[in-house]
Amino acid sequence: MRTIRRRRREGRTDYSKRVRLLKGRLPRVVVRRSNRSVSMQIVSYERGGDKVVAMAHSNELREFGWMPKRNTPTAYLTGELLARKAAKLNVGECTLDTGLRKPTKASILFAAAKGAIDNGLKIRNSIEFDEKRIRGEHIKAYAAENKDAFALYRKGNVDVAKIDELFGKVSGAIKQK
Repeated sequence: MRTIRRRRREGRTDYSKRVRLLKGRLPRVVVRRSNRSVSMQIVSYERGGDKVVAMAHSNELREFGWMPKRNTPTAYLTGELLARKAAKLNVGECTLDTGLRKPTKASILFAAAKGAIDNGLKIRNSIEFDEKRIRGEHIKAYAAENKDAFALYRKGNVDVAKIDELFGKVSGAIKQK
């Protein structure tokens, strides 16, 4: 009988994928999403355990005037924030770690990675993404059709009809940080 490791049993770690990533000897850009947020970390392997070099969480976008939700623009801005933090620490080339999530086109995970790549972080993956989705134009179009949607945005005094303008302002503020 073969014993299955606890983290594999719990559905938390794909050890074969982890070993492949570690063989490259590059730091990993770990992108994780929950039901409400996006988090990114640059993690380097050490014998005693992984070491987090830099971290960005979508909740940090509040200080720039962005309402953190789990959507494509938020993921992109979180990637921008991580790239800014990594630039201060002189992080070199990295590899993308999406965990147990299957990579799908136009996913939040790739939007976050695209945000980091566009702002100077070198990630060993070719990621193409629709610029309109990054700026939130799909959210703006949906809001025009459904006036009753986005109650939390209205509660937070965010005009969804101008989300692409807000995206530009927040992105500029992150770049000035």
